Amino acid sequence: MKHILIIQTGGTIAMHLDEGRAELDQDKFHDLLNKEMPELSKIANLSIERLFSEDSSEITPKHWIELSRFIESKYDMFDGFVVLHGTDTMAYSASALSFAMINLGKPIIFTGSQVPMSNIRSDARRNVVNAVELATHPIYEVAICFNDRLYRGNRTSKMNIGDFDAFSSPNFPPIAEIGIDIELHEVQKKPVHDLLCNPVFSDSIRVVKLFPGLNPARLQKPDPEITKAIIFESFGSGNFPVKGENSLLPFMKECRDNGCHVIITSQAAYDAVNLNLYASGRDAKKLGALSAGDMTTEATVTKTMFLLGNKLEDEAFKSQFITSISGERSR
Repeated sequence: MKHILIIQTGGTIAMHLDEGRAELDQDKFHDLLNKEMPELSKIANLSIERLFSEDSSEITPKHWIELSRFIESKYDMFDGFVVLHGTDTMAYSASALSFAMINLGKPIIFTGSQVPMSNIRSDARRNVVNAVELATHPIYEVAICFNDRLYRGNRTSKMNIGDFDAFSSPNFPPIAEIGIDIELHEVQKKPVHDLLCNPVFSDSIRVVKLFPGLNPARLQKPDPEITKAIIFESFGSGNFPVKGENSLLPFMKECRDNGCHVIITSQAAYDAVNLNLYASGRDAKKLGALSAGDMTTEATVTKTMFLLGNKLEDEAFKSQFITSISGERSR
């Protein structure tokens, strides 16, 4: 029987409802897990450890580093890992770990719930049982298990607030689907090299969401000491205004002149940014802007932070960014 480590980090799954308010209740969660799901012991030999207790809105790169290092320290002791995490930033954490845990040869499965486990109508039981069972399978990547599907972590976004079907993988099919049986689809091959844990992330980025009427004059000019990359959430396939005072091209040029990477992603979840399609994209490309392709915003942000954390030179950063280094992009 496989040995699986369940790592508690907080989130809705470990909360209890008190007069309509959800409060973290990590101290009682271990007992609750054993009480509500004794059948887990039939799936694997389980250990449960609490690493930290945070609402997912409080998660920062420091937590990604702590989680990565913790898994590294337990890596040889277990066959797989299940991370219980809040749903709001789960896709960010899963994406971050997919870059930090290089040559991953064991499954790291993130899961959580939309409703606390202590609630009668909770999705926690199904998600945890599925995650633990999937952690016993030959899955060599970081993934998110939710609502009877397993998604590649760095291809996933939270799409729904009030439904059990909270996550989706817009540009990549599920790794597995869970019905009567587990239907495991193609996953990444087991690496031949040993695990390399490299959790380095720089927060020297800015994300700018475009909207009609955005005045570039109101955008803070990038300070090269504190802002190394700006990610623009553009329209459609990478389109943005280029006429008159609303043109973003002068601001993008100023960013590039100050050594700041310019990255263009899309507000649309499906398909990919194509900077060759419209004049604005072609002009941005001439300035040195990079396309996020079909990456999610979560993967775009965490990959940028990871590459900046590695202190790559300009050309090396560009080469790594447009290349899939952990299955995060197809285009």
